[in-house]
Amino acid sequence: MDLFKKFKDYTRKVNEIEYSISNNKKEFIEIYERNLALEKEIVQRTQELDQANKAFLTLKHVWELMNSSEPLSSVLQKLVNSLHGEMGYINSTILQVCNDDKGKYYKVKAFSESPIFKKLIGFLNEKNIDIHEYHLKYDPKMLITRAIEEKSILYTKDYLEVINNLLYDFKPEHKEMINKLGVSKSVICIPLSPSNSPFGVMMVFSPREDVTDKELNFLTLFANQVEMAITIANLFENLKKEAVTDSLTELYNRRYFNQALQKEAERAQRLHQPFSLISLDLDYLKKINDTYGHFFGDLAIRTIADILKKNARSIDVPARLGGEEFSVLLPGVDSSGAMIAAERIRAAIEAQELDTIGHITASVGVGTFPEHSIKLDELLDMTDQAMYKSKINGRNRVTMAKSADDEAEWHEVAFGAFMDILTKQKVPIPNKIAKEITSKLKSISTIETKDTLFSVADTIAQTYNNHYKRGLTKAKVSMAIELARKMELTKEDIDKLKIAMMLYDIGKLMIPEEILNKKEPLTDEEKQQIKEHPLIAARKILKPITAVADIVPIIEAHHENWDGTGYPQKLSGDEIPVSSQIILLIDAYFALTQSRPYRVARSKDEAIEIIRLEAGKKWNEKLVEEFVGLMNEHKQPQD
Repeated sequence: MDLFKKFKDYTRKVNEIEYSISNNKKEFIEIYERNLALEKEIVQRTQELDQANKAFLTLKHVWELMNSSEPLSSVLQKLVNSLHGEMGYINSTILQVCNDDKGKYYKVKAFSESPIFKKLIGFLNEKNIDIHEYHLKYDPKMLITRAIEEKSILYTKDYLEVINNLLYDFKPEHKEMINKLGVSKSVICIPLSPSNSPFGVMMVFSPREDVTDKELNFLTLFANQVEMAITIANLFENLKKEAVTDSLTELYNRRYFNQALQKEAERAQRLHQPFSLISLDLDYLKKINDTYGHFFGDLAIRTIADILKKNARSIDVPARLGGEEFSVLLPGVDSSGAMIAAERIRAAIEAQELDTIGHITASVGVGTFPEHSIKLDELLDMTDQAMYKSKINGRNRVTMAKSADDEAEWHEVAFGAFMDILTKQKVPIPNKIAKEITSKLKSISTIETKDTLFSVADTIAQTYNNHYKRGLTKAKVSMAIELARKMELTKEDIDKLKIAMMLYDIGKLMIPEEILNKKEPLTDEEKQQIKEHPLIAARKILKPITAVADIVPIIEAHHENWDGTGYPQKLSGDEIPVSSQIILLIDAYFALTQSRPYRVARSKDEAIEIIRLEAGKKWNEKLVEEFVGLMNEHKQPQD
């Protein structure tokens, strides 16, 4: 019995152990299986975290780009590169929907580098076509078009169909070569509509067949950031455009034109190449405004602007300088080419018939670097003079500028006058100063004549006016030329005016310095001496100089008032030479805006208003009207 009982106990214990082992095995298997599942989940979570980090880095890159002021093309290029590099896509491309006379088409705005695009660029290079200018097929049935129209993300596993549809005009063998490079297993098309305005589509070529919801969410978020980047970049572009364009015509403004001209001059000098300028002025704008109203005047101005745009090459710079004045910069064009271009523009303007107004015309001038001058201010001046010569000779014509040699005549006259005044002791200038000026005049070349003459005039003025600033003569002459052209003076009269502007006050050299700089009120005798300075300049200093005899009447009358209250001869109205009237007005403007011992300087606006109030009394009303208009043009922000 004891043996049987022991055996039974032993068997029970063995069963218990076997049961325990069996239970532990199940627990071990469960633990093992749980560990395997956990390990798999960890790997999956790690992959998801890695993908999320990449997505975060990509979006962070987008935000950094949006905070820059780079051009849109550069921003988009960096965006597709970030998507391609950080997210592992085979290729990312942004296409923009465009329009031309033949209808809609797609244009490549940005693409990440890939074997496909390298091959595509190679084929286009054979045709001398830039990939950014290539027209890709637009078809409402295409997947990318449907994505845009349906405003939803669409994708397909048929990569070849997307490529073949876009490259519809490629040779079959070229398509086949591109198709062989295809390793993409799906194409995702994400529409782009910045500010709710259809822009185009972003195509993402993926190495994976399926697209997960998380991936779609990420691409949607990425596309939203791309849209925001496009909006910001477009805003910067619009602000830049507004800063350099004329609001009425959308041509470039004076500021941009001057900058472009300076750059072109430097380029032309470096490469020894020509460039030309076209100066154009709408004929009879004032008459159009007075007869039909400013609406039709603006219509005429916009019409000329449109014609300039249509006739301009991509490298040309058409600009509105103010009022009815336009200019076109023609890089690399010589004088004969510029004359052809100018005549084409003139004929196009004449052929245009406008409602109510009818036909309009323009007067045109042409100047070329270096043929007519190697100095920009001289070239501009010569081109403008050629344009005004077109006006004087009947309008609606093109005139070529004269060469620098022909244009030097007035310089020579002024040069001779200064030399005569200084060497023959006609004025009481200290010997040391006289010798320095004479030496300077003798050493100048033709190219620098004008600036030297202005400098000499400044030096002489400073001997009787301690407050006279350097550069003032040049500023006065420049303004006088512009105003003379507004008054339609001939080139001959303008040349006389240039000389007169440098010499009109030279009679003050004969007046004692204590009278000129006196702070207290002048006595009647002193006032009389001041009033005699025009006659002293004209008759005692300049009349004996034969070369400047023609400007003597201008200088004699430069203090005569329109209403006859001036001096020394109390001339009135049309008895006063227009050039004398211009000198009086410009002298008054600069006097008002410069400090004097007895008063502070007035602001430009205050000076203009003082002059305007004296119209019809001190000055010719038409002259004041043109002067105020000229000053307003110079004040315009876009210029």
